[in-house]
Amino acid sequence: MKKTVKLCKKPGIKGEEKYCATSLESMVDFSMSTLGKNVQAISTEVEKKTNKLQEYRISGVKKMGGEKSVLCHKLNYAYTVFYCHKLTATKAYVVSLVGVDGTKANAVAACHKDTSAWNSKNLAFQVLKVKPGTVPICRALPMDHVV
Repeated sequence: MKKTVKLCKKPGIKGEEKYCATSLESMVDFSMSTLGKNVQAISTEVEKKTNKLQEYRISGVKKMGGEKSVLCHKLNYAYTVFYCHKLTATKAYVVSLVGVDGTKANAVAACHKDTSAWNSKNLAFQVLKVKPGTVPICRALPMDHVV
């Protein structure tokens, strides 16, 4: 819970508008205040939950909206808290997947085209062995996160 409070109090990175939402209404209000009134909320959906890790194949990709998105990440806390932020040059996609057992999923992915203001110690840079601002970073979002 201390990490959540610290993250919510910390100033955003260059070009980031951020807000810690404690209700669905406040999440919607923040999204509409930064994107306008015509918004659509999407999150990762899985046809059936399974405890085993499996292989998926991509059956389709759909781009959502334009260059602006608000990403809301569920945080650990005693009650619901979402870390919502709008970054410039971020695109959202829905990636349709089919598992080897036939399970279908629509995974939400966010692609950040400009990572130059990100912390160089970010795990994405370590895993991909790249530096901030050199390549776009895309990531799939868990089921309890919203774009």
